[in-house]
Amino acid sequence: MSKYHSKRTNGYASKLEANTAAGLSALARAGKIQDFKEQVTFVLVQGKDKVRAITYIADFTYWDENGYHVCDAKGYRTEVYRIKRKLLYLLHGITVEEL
Repeated sequence: MSKYHSKRTNGYASKLEANTAAGLSALARAGKIQDFKEQVTFVLVQGKDKVRAITYIADFTYWDENGYHVCDAKGYRTEVYRIKRKLLYLLHGITVEEL
C-alpha cells in the first residue's frame, strides 16, 4: 500500500469517509438534510466509440436549506482529483466541498 492510500473502513475508502458518511446519514435520518446520496457520478466528457467517458465520482451529495452540496472526504488531493474537480466547476458550475 502506498503512502497515499488509506485503509478501507466498513466498505469506505478511508476512515474519514466512513465517519463522514455516518455523520451525514444521521443528519438525513434527523431530517436536517434531504436526498442524501453516496458515490454520485458526474459526466465531465462524454465517451465516444471505444473511448469511455471521463467522470467525477463524488463521495456524497445532499440538499439542505443552503442548497445542493457535492462533497468529498479527502485526505490527499491527487493531481487527477484536482483536474476533475476543476472540470466539474468549469463545465457544470459545481463546486466540490472538501470535508
